[in-house]
Parts: sequence; C-alpha cells; structure tokens
Amino acid sequence: MAENPVERDFEKPILELEKRIEELESFSRKAGVDLTEEITNLRNRANQQKRDVFANLSAWQRVLLSRDPARPDLMDYLSMVFEDFVELHGDRALGDDGAMVTGLCKVGGIKVMLVAQRKGKTTKERMAWNFGSPNPEGYRKAIEKMRLAEKFKLPVVTLVNTPGAYPGIAAEEHGQAFIIAKNLFDMSKLRTPIVSIVIGEGGSGGALGISVADKLAILQNAYLSVISPEGCAAILWRDASKAPLAAELLRLTPPELQQLGIVDDVIPEPLGGAHRNPAEMGTILKASLVKYLDELMQQPIDRLLEKRYEKHRRIGYFIESETQKLVASGVPTLGK
Repeated sequence: MAENPVERDFEKPILELEKRIEELESFSRKAGVDLTEEITNLRNRANQQKRDVFANLSAWQRVLLSRDPARPDLMDYLSMVFEDFVELHGDRALGDDGAMVTGLCKVGGIKVMLVAQRKGKTTKERMAWNFGSPNPEGYRKAIEKMRLAEKFKLPVVTLVNTPGAYPGIAAEEHGQAFIIAKNLFDMSKLRTPIVSIVIGEGGSGGALGISVADKLAILQNAYLSVISPEGCAAILWRDASKAPLAAELLRLTPPELQQLGIVDDVIPEPLGGAHRNPAEMGTILKASLVKYLDELMQQPIDRLLEKRYEKHRRIGYFIESETQKLVASGVPTLGK
C-alpha cells in the first residue's frame, strides 16, 4: 500500500467535494435517508471540477502528479496488464539491481519481454530500489534480456519511471555512462519490435537507457526530460526553488513532447489522474500496448529498423531550423 497521499493545492477543491460525498454516503447508510439526488449533484460538480483543473495543468503540476506515491507503478501493472510474469534476474557480470525488473510475460495474449523501472510505494521500498534510479547492473541486465528477446523473436515492452540513473560514485566507477550509451546503440539496431511507455517520471539518461523504441508513448500526466526541473534550476539559477519555471522552459509535458516529435503518442488517463482510478488506467494501458504491438509486429523487421533510425535522426531538426533562422537574422547564438 502507498503511504499517505500527497495533497496538492490545485486538487484541494476536488478533495473537498470528494470528502463531502463520502460524508453524505456514510450518513445515508447509517440514517437510512435517501440522499441520491444530493450525492449525484455533488459527483457532477466534482467531475466538472476535475475537467476544469486537469485541462489547464502547468508543467510543474504535471511533474508533481507524475511523482504521486499513489500513482500506479510497475507492481500494480504486473497484476492489471500483464499475465504469467516470470522474472529474470542478474546482469551476468556483477549483480541484480532491484530498480530494474525484467521478465517474460504476456499482454493481451502476446508474448513479450518486459523491462521496467521500479520505484516502490513505501519509503522502505523506495530506499531499497534507490527511488527508481538504476545502477549500471540494472541497465546491463536490461540490454541482456532485450538481446534474449531478439534471439527468441519476442517484442520488447519497457515501462519508464525514474528520476534518473543512480548518480553514486560506485555507479560511475562501474561504468554508468558507458552502459547507458551502449544500451542506446544496441537498442537502435535490436531486431525485434520495441514499445516504450513513460508511466511516471522520465528523467535524463536514466529514462533514455530503456526508451529507444519503435513506439514511444507517454501517459497524460507523466513527463520526459533531459534533466529534472530541480536539477535544471540549480544549474541555471543556483536555486532549486525555481523548479516550476525550469519545468516550463524544458518543454517536458506530453503535448509539447508530441509536438516536437519526441514521443509518438499520449495515452489518456482516467478523469482526475491515474492515481484516482488505477484499475481504469490499467485497462487503458493494456489496450494501448496491444494496439502498438499489433501494429509493429505486422511490419517487416528491416523496414522497422529503417523507420526506427529515421525517427531518431529527425529529433532535433526543429532546434536546428530555429537556430538557422536566428543566425540568418543576425541574432548571436551559442558558439557564434
């Protein structure tokens, strides 16, 4: 079970209405009084409040939602989305990193290799798994299992949920940067379909290390960024309190990522966010995965690899074109 839910200012009106609904339902049961009409009206008000609030979320508010402890994570999806999961351990070199989970399973009857980052729900679990920040052993385990999937012609499904790769000294000594770079290279030419879903946080190289995919999708209230907003604020302004401003400038929200061609699809969440209805979120995610896998598995592998290469080569063209416009107009740019 998750620990106490996080209370965010922008959700307070919704929480107050939901609390009032619970009180009326409890009173109705105990007193035997029919309050159906009042409860229905309050539910309608709460739903409208959710639509209004969640239609106008800021980048920082989405970041906060992506980190909610009650948000469904890997362990929830293993029971709701995947069937017959058999975990595969170890990186065949140093150890077994619990922050990265790999295994064979099915989704909608399709056999896949699952590679996913695990945060945990309680403080004890999160500390045990570095709050979802894998060590080099985790990334080495991930690519080893992807190669196994390639050998047996199984598609790969990855679930991304990390603030970033673990930044400890031992991780660097064990080749953190090298193994992530190697994962990018190997995944770019892996001869099997790859689907990657950002289900929460998608931070830096920690996310990129398992998200070079034919289909990269992101949940509606998740984010994907080259750095966390706090880290960006600390570097640019030496003030982590400017994280909300950094979040806006990083363009890390799903609509912006799709507009820039970074992600291929945005998966909708239940009204009010995935943390309010994990079961419905599981149903939506499963349907999306089956659709993506069916689409990719029908394509010849050589054509799939060509499209994967072309897709990732296109990323950055927007920035290049904008820079060229600035240079042509005489505005100084970095390196000029």
